[in-house]
Amino acid sequence: MTKGGSVGVAAGGLEAPGLPGGGREAAAPIPSWVEKGGVWDGSARSAAEGVKTGSELPMVPIWKRFLDVAGILLSLPVTLPLGLAIMVWVQMVSPGPVFFRQARVGRGGKVFTLLKFRSMMVDAPTLDHERHLEKLIRSDAPMTKLDKESDPRIIRGGRCLRATGLDELPQLINVLRGEMSLVGPRPSTPHEHALLTPEQQTRVAALPGLTGYWQVSGKNKLTMQQMIALDRQYIATMSLGMDLAIVVATLPAMLLQFMESRAVASATPRAAESAGVSKPGPVRAPFSA
Repeated sequence: MTKGGSVGVAAGGLEAPGLPGGGREAAAPIPSWVEKGGVWDGSARSAAEGVKTGSELPMVPIWKRFLDVAGILLSLPVTLPLGLAIMVWVQMVSPGPVFFRQARVGRGGKVFTLLKFRSMMVDAPTLDHERHLEKLIRSDAPMTKLDKESDPRIIRGGRCLRATGLDELPQLINVLRGEMSLVGPRPSTPHEHALLTPEQQTRVAALPGLTGYWQVSGKNKLTMQQMIALDRQYIATMSLGMDLAIVVATLPAMLLQFMESRAVASATPRAAESAGVSKPGPVRAPFSA
């Protein structure tokens, strides 16, 4: 992080002071508007109590809304046909709704409906996911996805969508609605939000993002504490230059995450075979018949 809120892009993502490699979390400064009686005033009162009305929240910068709309319009030649192709694929491999809808906690603690391309079976149970996430939060372990352990709920090709982040393309609709931004903290579910401390809940002071500081700084390799430290750092120092740097760093981060997920998937059968487990059948490509 450089002065003035600008960020440097390194080979592994954005430079995050004090995070993986340094052995300590970033010490995110508390924004001045918070210190002056904003969403969280440093007391022990529940952050949820301080963000319900929205009247104490700072205005969303005009440049941020402009960047969101301009980014969506400029990306339409790619995202529109890609989105239509994914919609057709989901319908082919798993009849049912194309979109997965889930309640998420947005800016100021307001709950909104987040959209994703459905990558799981219809009405797939979510209790296992909630327990997995709760375990990661309480143990402060890296935020690995449950589907890395061969989650049977995922449809054919779903792991590819999730590994690349393409399942989150419909959130561009949430951005147009003003419920999200292209860049911001990852939106929590109400269950996840309730597990956070009042100080950690101050991350809802900003619009949640389709991508963010966490996503390009290690994502599933970081713990919840580290993710929140990055969120607070972003909220305290957000700028047009920072958002542009994060957007530019997102594609390389997505490609790296996809390659890592494929490496894990290909290594699993070899590990099972070396352990004496019977060899499974041929591994299908994500979009093979």
